[in-house]
Amino acid sequence: MILFLQEPPVDIDRERAAREAAEELSKSTYRDSGGSLIQKAIGKVLDWIGDLLNSLTGSSPNGHAGLAMLIALLVLVVLVVLWRAGVLRTSRRVKSQAVFDTARPASAAEYRALAEREAASGDYALAIRSRFRACVAELTERTVLDDRAGRTAYEVVADASRIAPVLREPLQPAALVFTEVVYGNRPGTPQRYAAVVAADDAARTARVAV
Repeated sequence: MILFLQEPPVDIDRERAAREAAEELSKSTYRDSGGSLIQKAIGKVLDWIGDLLNSLTGSSPNGHAGLAMLIALLVLVVLVVLWRAGVLRTSRRVKSQAVFDTARPASAAEYRALAEREAASGDYALAIRSRFRACVAELTERTVLDDRAGRTAYEVVADASRIAPVLREPLQPAALVFTEVVYGNRPGTPQRYAAVVAADDAARTARVAV
């Protein structure tokens, strides 16, 4: 704190600090990185920053301590948002993003029926998970894929495309949707579910030579 008092004054008031924080957090990187919970959390943090700076600038003539606290809080918020968006996930985390969280006990038809029930109830996040599992189970039953545990959605695309290149185009968007919704906490939507349905349909109907 002594160092702060010895440094040249930095003028920053509550309104300017809150405005700069709001402008930073309104960028598309953060706007696209989460749902209402993130937005509410950011709003509460901004309110807290404003109150904090108000008290700090009232007791500190140069406002430097408030600026340092603002920067630290902004860094924390940015890290939380980026982690929530999956940008800071480690390679170890990526390797754990298996399609099946347990040994696959169900058939493709069973996963497909479950997905349809989940979609009918409006739970598209669960429906996407179940329908992509149906797709992978279908490819396994057709011997396009071997029954290997721990395979990720992107590994499904790579392995299936080596055997049947025609499957790459429908599988790629479905794998992205599965990973974002199941492991990235993105919302499930009818449009995203439709992409996975298209991949499952291709898995059932594509002519492959194995």
